[in-house]
Amino acid sequence: MLRSADFSNLPAEPNAFVGRESDVDELVQLVRVSRVVTLCGAGGIGKTRLALRLAARIARDHPGGGWLIELADLEKGEVRGHVAAALRIAGDLAETIGARRVMLVLDNCETVIAECAELCRDLLRACPGLTVLATSREPLRVPGETVWRVPPLSVDGAESEAVRLFVARAGAARSGFGLNAETLPLVVALCQALDGLPLAIELAAALVRVLSVGQLVERLDDRFRLLAGGDRTAPARHRTLRAAVDWSYRLLTPQERLLLRRTAAFRSSWTLDLAEAVCSGPGLPEEEVLPRLCDLVDKSLVALDGEIAGQARYRLLETVRDYALEQLAESGEEAELRRRHLMAVAGLAARVKAALSPETRTSWPVVERYVTLFDGLKAEVAAACDWSAGVGLPEVALGLLTDVRFLLVGSGRKLDVAERLDRLLSLDAPQVPRPLRGQAMVLRGELALVAGDLELAERCVRAGLGLCGAADDVYGAAVAMIVLARITGEQDALTHAIEVAGRSGDLVLESMAQGAKAAFGLHHGRLHEAQRAFEQVLSISQELGNHYVQSFSHIGLAQVARRAGDASAARRHYESGLRLLRRVDAGQQIVSCLAGLGQVALDQGDLVEARVRLTEALVLSRDAGLRASIGRRLEAWARLVAAEGDHRCAVLLASASVALRARRPDARTEEVLRPARDALGEAVVDVLWAEGGAMTADQAVACALDGTLPALPPAPVLPADQGSRLTPREREIAELVTRGLSNRAIADELVISPATVARHVANILAKLGFSTRTQIAAWMIQTR
Repeated sequence: MLRSADFSNLPAEPNAFVGRESDVDELVQLVRVSRVVTLCGAGGIGKTRLALRLAARIARDHPGGGWLIELADLEKGEVRGHVAAALRIAGDLAETIGARRVMLVLDNCETVIAECAELCRDLLRACPGLTVLATSREPLRVPGETVWRVPPLSVDGAESEAVRLFVARAGAARSGFGLNAETLPLVVALCQALDGLPLAIELAAALVRVLSVGQLVERLDDRFRLLAGGDRTAPARHRTLRAAVDWSYRLLTPQERLLLRRTAAFRSSWTLDLAEAVCSGPGLPEEEVLPRLCDLVDKSLVALDGEIAGQARYRLLETVRDYALEQLAESGEEAELRRRHLMAVAGLAARVKAALSPETRTSWPVVERYVTLFDGLKAEVAAACDWSAGVGLPEVALGLLTDVRFLLVGSGRKLDVAERLDRLLSLDAPQVPRPLRGQAMVLRGELALVAGDLELAERCVRAGLGLCGAADDVYGAAVAMIVLARITGEQDALTHAIEVAGRSGDLVLESMAQGAKAAFGLHHGRLHEAQRAFEQVLSISQELGNHYVQSFSHIGLAQVARRAGDASAARRHYESGLRLLRRVDAGQQIVSCLAGLGQVALDQGDLVEARVRLTEALVLSRDAGLRASIGRRLEAWARLVAAEGDHRCAVLLASASVALRARRPDARTEEVLRPARDALGEAVVDVLWAEGGAMTADQAVACALDGTLPALPPAPVLPADQGSRLTPREREIAELVTRGLSNRAIADELVISPATVARHVANILAKLGFSTRTQIAAWMIQTR
């Protein structure tokens, strides 16, 4: 006979429930409108604990009782009898429950999922007061079911759920455990590496009784061996991290296991097209990939990670991927999977190239989708190149990178392409065709040019030009000549490239050559020449429907107009460029438009508009980690705050801008410093200049955005004879330090090596008993 709620078997919680407050609140509302709710998630995600917490919250709504029924160890055909025994019902289940308000918590349904579904269907039809709360790796798929995917714990910072859970469980394992400035970032990193998986975090926290947090982080590369000492009273599948993943893996069909281990070939994420290309093969036909992928998503082993370019994107939790990698290594098919992965990514790159080619005339929305897809799969591009270099077969990877050179150069995409190209090009691989090697060398030169290394850029491009020329690769040679003209200003090479492009009818090549000509004219103040060339590029890009190059043209025309004093034309072109770029991942060009609009507003005295635009530009530069761009933006910010009357901040930002770009002060810098000297005095400006040059990029950005000023140390007072201990060379270097010059800039000034400068600076600090360059500057000013 079914007993009353007083005899409910819901267990008391063994320890504090941490986090998921909003999840529980949402589920309480959900259970009140849905009679069957299934909590789905991977093993160790915390489904059972969340279900029990939820059941306790809603128990009062079920006077007929709340019952936990554990199903993990059942065999086929045992579900109905087991549920009846748990409820102490001898007769018919549905008839005995009747109209009572009863809640059943069916835990771990996955081993007997079909029987659970049938039982729930029958009981829900016959018992109007019944609520079912189920936990499972996959949905029950019964009428009226609401599936709620249990997410990992949040891992973003000190107050995140994962960190709070770690601290609570670590405190129970070791009395007095707490976080400090040293351990906090380590715990955050640990929780992020464990994907916010509660079981893994609890297992890791238990180990603080014998290991430091630092040791835990260091040993995470072998997480299954490390996290192998759980609660002896827990179910066997939850005593170790490996056991939890093993449990899920054993429940898979052979085809599901094949797909799961093959998806480990992806470093980060993938689409269905990539999965079909890489993971199909013996035992798993291509047409079976989609249904099996659906099964793995349902069983919470593959996560749906949003969309990219209109396609669903999938990924594995890092713990699941580590396990799948082990299975892949044992399968003997890893090398073939890696090869297929490389070929699939190279195929994507080839499609991007084809979409951008002038013959195709692909509509811009289609091009955008390809570009967005490529951006979202950057980690896979990196993985493909790394494997290609590792096995000494660079040809496909070099083709991959040269196919998407337009996306790699000047776009701010972080793939560490230069380092990977160096590895690929250094391989002794005679099978690489000379035209391909030549174009790859030119690409390497372009990347060096973007990084500001002109010597390396010229060397690589000249080598690439030689290879392309020897192989009669007209296209590659023309690209090399265009890049060479950008590096050296050699107009003969550029003129020849324009002629080649015109004869070939390649509009993309012609727009590249005209773009280089326009940039050269702008740099040398030949504004009419620059304007004509930018207009030519704009005309070609409009014919091709290429929004990206159109925006480049508008930015160039805006710069010409601004220099010519036509503020309205400059604003119009910047706004046109910005409209074209808003849907494209072209961070640097968006920043250029925003910064340009800010500077136009600044020229016209509209300080409010200037601050809004320059703030957007600086934030985007900071978030993208574009150091040189941050430096350029800070130069404009120095002008802005000087116009607002904050001369101290203006000097700091001007100095930081010069230091971050490793440049010397110029006329624009002097425009900021001159009024600052009038307002603050020469000595104060010198100290501020030294302080600004010592700021990090983050400190300089904070100074601009938030007005956070570095605390200047008081000018030190030293015995008169202490300064005499400096040699003449050291005093000379101390003067240059006071001017805010970096070690490299001082080395250039004195024609000595940066290492020699560093030794002199260290000697000065030691002799004077100082710890910062700012103290040197303050002391030098004091003793003048």
